[in-house]
Amino acid sequence: MNHISQVYPKYPSICLCMNVRRASRAVTQFYDEVLKPSGLSVVQLSLLQHIEVAQQASISNLAKLMRIDRTTLNRNMKPLTDAGLIVIRPGEDSRTRQVMITAAGQATMATAWELWGEAQVSLKEYLGQEELIKLIELSSKLEALVP
Repeated sequence: MNHISQVYPKYPSICLCMNVRRASRAVTQFYDEVLKPSGLSVVQLSLLQHIEVAQQASISNLAKLMRIDRTTLNRNMKPLTDAGLIVIRPGEDSRTRQVMITAAGQATMATAWELWGEAQVSLKEYLGQEELIKLIELSSKLEALVP
């Protein structure tokens, strides 16, 4: 399914950071639109995936794994907790909390992955193989700025 209907050329900023942020926001909005029927955003899908892979992760470890601060992580987890997609339980000591995905979270994530696949295919077709390879290489290079 092709979700991209038009090309909107934008004038690049002289600021490299601004160009990367604008592109990141556009890609995020694109994925969020495709994922809308699942009830998840791409950020929430990523969070659920990290929780599932980690199985029982502490909030601190999960934040480190996702490369986000704890405050952002807590804010992103709240709607997932409210929807019953994750649970947060006391950890091994009173200072830690463990995050786990629920059965409802796994089911919602399965639906979202199907939609995510559609977004992936559309974006790959839009970029083409050569530009896709460049994007992956440049993204990895930029992420390495902060190991």
